[in-house]
Amino acid sequence: VSLHIHPEESGAPLSSANCFKVVENKGIKGSKRMFDRINKRTGEPTKRQVSLIEREQLAAHAKALGHPGFTPGSARSNIETEGIRLIDHVGKLVQIGDSILLLYELRTPCQKMDELADGLRKRMKNGRQGVMAQVIKSGEICLGDEITPLP
Repeated sequence: VSLHIHPEESGAPLSSANCFKVVENKGIKGSKRMFDRINKRTGEPTKRQVSLIEREQLAAHAKALGHPGFTPGSARSNIETEGIRLIDHVGKLVQIGDSILLLYELRTPCQKMDELADGLRKRMKNGRQGVMAQVIKSGEICLGDEITPLP
């Protein structure tokens, strides 16, 4: 339901997009800070290429914390979804648009979450924080694209 691209400057707001291209083993084209990053430990491309989070989960966090609601992109995820429980698909492939992503692990919430709402980082644990994905097949992802689990 919303797409966001990381800026070059760490901590700056993410920019919204109607569509973006993802590139196999590199990430989101145009994401100046995150595209084509190398894991310093292994020297290989990092798998932390695309982040996803459920709007339903963000709404539950806001309600629990007495927050009026988080604006799209403020939780610093590239893809915000509705109608899919992402944690159920960790370790699996999904198709979005004509791209294929591997949802490989739960997202690790950073200190910026507590800047949005005190206590948000603590709430974003135990399957309530979104997931990280690696781009397996390049393609374009657009607003409204279905997320289809693959066998």
